[in-house]
This record gives sequence, structure tokens and C-alpha cells, in this order.
Amino acid sequence: MNLKRGLVVASLCAVSLPVVAADINQIQTLTQDEFHRLSQDLGAALSYKPLTPAEPLHLFGFDLGVAATDTKIKNTDVFQKAGAGDISNVAVPSLRFDLGLPLNLDVGVMAGGVPGSNVRLYGGELRWAFVKGSTTMPAIALRGSFTQLAGVDQLDFNTRGVDLSISKGFAFFTPYAGIGKVWVTSTPKDLPAAANPPTKESLTLNKGFVGLNMNFVFVNLALEADKTGDATSYGLKLGFRF
Repeated sequence: MNLKRGLVVASLCAVSLPVVAADINQIQTLTQDEFHRLSQDLGAALSYKPLTPAEPLHLFGFDLGVAATDTKIKNTDVFQKAGAGDISNVAVPSLRFDLGLPLNLDVGVMAGGVPGSNVRLYGGELRWAFVKGSTTMPAIALRGSFTQLAGVDQLDFNTRGVDLSISKGFAFFTPYAGIGKVWVTSTPKDLPAAANPPTKESLTLNKGFVGLNMNFVFVNLALEADKTGDATSYGLKLGFRF
């Protein structure tokens, strides 16, 4: 499979995932507890997903791909009340790019959104492999990440994350895993008049993930399972990595 065909396949997989059927535009109808639960699920679905091993790309190395993550949400009734329709999963297709810098640093950016909705998303990461790894030693990296919601007029929403990850390559295959924390800030804004509108929520969610990166010269494939808070996400990225 050449790169162009691979990217097309990844795009088709992304848009075929379950999607939000409508815009999130009824936040004023939620109680504070419902808004808290909505923010938890959005934090799990929209926080930064690594989709890359801990080993550094090295200077001017890069990882470019099309990705899709699918999160099984816990509070489907709250999403429906908020205007998002009758859903059980939130899918986020995205474009992602990572670049290797000196001192075993990598920087990454992503942009995506939820098809069929007003949810748009962008984010980034800075990762330092303080143990770069070798033929006998695994790589160990510390990552700081963020995401910012765009497109939802009634919500100012962002996440910040820190995680520690480890990976070890074996020929074309590099399994990896990590643990961390995600901080969610979710603030209603510009709501229509309501008797008791919800107010700002600040949440801290535990995070754990495992994945497998496979590099076949001209095609790179990453598969990942992530649990942030109480919600589980599965991700795929297809592109190339040098």
C-alpha cells in the first residue's frame, strides 16, 4: 500500500466512525451535575491522545499521519439533553504532525473535529525522551500536552495533560505504554437566559494508555487504547515516520 492510498483508507475509517448527530447548543438546560458529567466525557474524548512511542524522532525526524479516535462515553442522556443527539460514542478524526528537535525533544500538533457537529479541536505536545533508548534499553519520555475546543459557542473548554511513557522497539514493532493526569477546564458562556445555568467546572482525570507502533519503511501505523477518567478510547493513526 502506498502512502496516498494509506491516507485515503485512514480518512475513510475516520469518517465511518459513530458521530455526534447534532450541535452542542443546549448547555443552559443542564443542571450543574449534568454539566459536570458532560465535561468529564468531553475531557476523555477531546484530551490529547499520544498515538506515538516514547522514543525520540531525533533532529528533523518527523511523524505525519491521519488519525481517528473513538471514545465510549458514559453519559449519553446528558449529551442528548445538551443538543448532541442520541449517541454512545464520540469520534474525532484528525491530522497530526510531530517533529524531532535537538536534545531528544519532539514537538507535535494536531487539528480535528467531530463529524456532523460543531465540535472542532486543536492541540499540541512537547515530549522529552530523557532516556532515548537503545538496542537493549527502552526509551522513557515525559510529555506535556494541551487541547482547545473551538466551534461550540456556548462552551470555553480546554485540557492540559502530563504523562510518562515507555517504549521498546523490536524490528518493525514498537509497543508503548504510559500513565498521567489530565486537567479539564470547562466554562459555559453566552448562554440564553435560564433559571439556574451551570457554572465552570475544573476536573482532574487519571490517564493510562497502551499502544503499538508499526513502521514498514513507507507506511507507519499506530494503534492505541486509552482510559481517561471512566471513559475508554481507541485510536488509529496511519501515515509515515522517519
